[in-house]
Amino acid sequence: MAEKIFQKVINSDPELMPEVEKFLLNIADEINLNKEKHNSLALSAAEAVSNSIVHGNKLDFNKKVYINVYVTDKEMKIIFKDEGEGFEPNNVPNPTEPENILKDSGRGIHIMKSFIDDLKYNFTPSGTETILVIKLD
Repeated sequence: MAEKIFQKVINSDPELMPEVEKFLLNIADEINLNKEKHNSLALSAAEAVSNSIVHGNKLDFNKKVYINVYVTDKEMKIIFKDEGEGFEPNNVPNPTEPENILKDSGRGIHIMKSFIDDLKYNFTPSGTETILVIKLD
């Protein structure tokens, strides 16, 4: 199969998160993604888009989140790009360590890493890209 590309752009409005989930699950259905991976996709995507809206774009409705999905025979790659200044992933506390159990933040990265095959970040002058990879085999 030739690479398929899907794109969506939203304003930084948490109310639009269900729309993003529906967009991604429709793609998952179209490419016949294993049904067992649908929940992992939905949960990880919700974390990624929430982080882009809240932490990246600071809930600034005028800023956008760009969602690009690339599908090949081997993987589904979803890139969420915000217009924020980025962060240092190594400085995010591990939520599984006893001193961090009760903290309100830091769980999103852990959740994404637990449910998908690969998680990467790309920091650019125009924003941060959160890259989720789900293997299709």
